[in-house]
Amino acid sequence: MRKPKKDNFFDGVLKRINKEFNVPLPIFYYDCTSMTAIFTASARRLRSHLPSEEMHPVEVFPGICLIALSAFEYRSCDIGPYNEFSIAAPITYQKKGIPGLTMMYQLLRNTPKAFIFFLPVTSELAMQGGVTLGGYPKFIADIELRKENTFITCNVSEHGTPILSLQGKWLTTAPGPVSRTVIYTKKNGNVLMANLYTNPIQFSQSFRSSSARLTMSGNHEMCTFLRDVKISSKPMAYQFSPKFESMLFDSKNIIDV
Repeated sequence: MRKPKKDNFFDGVLKRINKEFNVPLPIFYYDCTSMTAIFTASARRLRSHLPSEEMHPVEVFPGICLIALSAFEYRSCDIGPYNEFSIAAPITYQKKGIPGLTMMYQLLRNTPKAFIFFLPVTSELAMQGGVTLGGYPKFIADIELRKENTFITCNVSEHGTPILSLQGKWLTTAPGPVSRTVIYTKKNGNVLMANLYTNPIQFSQSFRSSSARLTMSGNHEMCTFLRDVKISSKPMAYQFSPKFESMLFDSKNIIDV
């Protein structure tokens, strides 16, 4: 599939209706905000949580991989407004990467590949559809994004109990390049993949460790996981996009890539 152009991002994409959930596929996201903090973690520990021996963490140094925590606010999309939080790791599938080089290759080509470990959402439709159709690890949670002076803060809680808080700086932005993220999931023992194309209308990136901060509360499984993979205390990179648009394509079997 060709990469969508920035000036007519949604043009030329055929959509179909999924009758079970009465939603169009691919799903178009028209007006959104995101922030992502990228931390380091133990490649050995993270590999033990991957569901397939053919999935390999992308290492920045030998034994050290990356893990990305992202907060999303979807103000306008085909399935209604909702918020989402993601814990994911860059990976390769089947072929192991080369420490440092594979990461640079994916970044320079704007074609990252990722496996998602947790994906809480605030929408029942987004949760049910994502789990049933694509095997996404979704559950319902309270996810609040708010701007505070020069920061944007995302608080995630479940049943009134705080789980974690991610805070990032509100950076000065410029248009960013269109990216294609290959998302891997597993459903009924089968590896699935889906394409996510994103057009960051406003985008900025910082490599200052002070640009973002993670605070974990209690022993929710997300916090237990992050501690088990030995997530770093400070991020090595931070990405902020106060306005972007994207399209998420239907999941398909890995053999049909």
